Amino acid sequence: MKTVTRINVSRAAAMVQPGDVLLVGGFGMTGNPVHLLDALAACGTGDLTYVGNNVGEPGLGGGKLLRNGQLKRAIGSFFTSNPEAVRAAQSNELEVELLPQGSLGEALRAGGAGIGGFYTPTSAGTPLSEGKEIRTIDGKEMVFVKGLRGDVGFVRAWRADTAGNLQYRMTERNFNEAIATAADLVIAEVEEIVPAGTLDPDTIHTPGCYVDYLVEARLRPEDLGSSASVSASAKSADDSRRLIAATALAELRPGDVVNLGIGIPTLVADLIDVEAGIVIHTENGMLGVGPEPAAGGALDYPVNAGKTPVTALPGASYFDSATSFAMIRGGHVDVAIMGGLQVDELGNLANWAVPGKPLLGVGGAMDLATGARKIVVTMTHTDRNGAPKLVPRCSLPLTAKAVVDVVITELAVFHFLKSGSHRRLALVKLMPGAAVEDIRSKTAADFDVALQTGD
Repeated sequence: MKTVTRINVSRAAAMVQPGDVLLVGGFGMTGNPVHLLDALAACGTGDLTYVGNNVGEPGLGGGKLLRNGQLKRAIGSFFTSNPEAVRAAQSNELEVELLPQGSLGEALRAGGAGIGGFYTPTSAGTPLSEGKEIRTIDGKEMVFVKGLRGDVGFVRAWRADTAGNLQYRMTERNFNEAIATAADLVIAEVEEIVPAGTLDPDTIHTPGCYVDYLVEARLRPEDLGSSASVSASAKSADDSRRLIAATALAELRPGDVVNLGIGIPTLVADLIDVEAGIVIHTENGMLGVGPEPAAGGALDYPVNAGKTPVTALPGASYFDSATSFAMIRGGHVDVAIMGGLQVDELGNLANWAVPGKPLLGVGGAMDLATGARKIVVTMTHTDRNGAPKLVPRCSLPLTAKAVVDVVITELAVFHFLKSGSHRRLALVKLMPGAAVEDIRSKTAADFDVALQTGD
């Protein structure tokens, strides 16, 4: 059995050369190789291409490299979690390539498996598909995504043995597993290194053949940024938002596998009775999400896609982000409850970009919108300026085409009902105090009235 060399963070950082493509694990700051990134920041090595879900947080993780001016380019999914990355992109100090979260994970997995690329329905018909090869496969538009590889990969694991085998903890697997396969040189930062033979082979997530060097470094709460404590979680929950969330809950059935988006959908989690048998899925690698803990942070608990610490229900499971999105695209998620900026008469959804702001934060929305079996959109009926969000055609950049099944606002519930070979938007329920005339005055989209019995 080989022995993987153990080194310190300074020596590890010195292995990154100017101009390298650096793959970095983590989802937010969970599973993030923060000590390796700190050492690289101290080295000052620049002209780097940074590949990861996001560029850390301000001054933390990849955010420290960004602040130092060491990054030339970033490829990822959700840069808006770091306002400094947004400003750098706007000022052309940082070149950005945005990929849907599931496409990013699969591109890394393909690169690590020696596969040139793949076709996915995710992002078809949206700005992120522009300039890419498009094919129709089994009647679906598919976008070609090239596999991703890097010169150096920084990953974070919980334990390693001296043979380089890695174990991850809870939702710390995220992008780390794929990145460990997709770089020419892989350095694993771990909490603990144990002798070969200590780890049960059945519990090893990354085999040692992928790992070149090991660094032992302990995590501290301050390394976890916004996930350090559940107290950092902030949910906006006025009466109208709670009403929307409660109505969305009624769309779920026992046994459903459900993904909850950011914003109003997160409120649904607080309303789900454990006994109802609804299984919550999160993009960063967990099935069976439970309520937020009363106290504690990501050192003690898994985190959800909002980077908030959560509990695990009996029967829960953990996996990496590429597997999580394979579940989504493969049709194994029954319902996705998502926020919305606009929905139109064709069931097109726009929920990730607004005029005047950079297109830097798509996350997993496009994968969910095209992969989940049922799409429920929760949103306010009008925007802050009073303009309708239900429109004839979306004017904002699309998330996905013809995917919406249900729209829930503080005024009404709409379903897309079959009308011959087409679907028609139909008003099926009035919220307390709302009238059809009021809804017509605040809705630009054409709709039928098909109020359900008892509403």
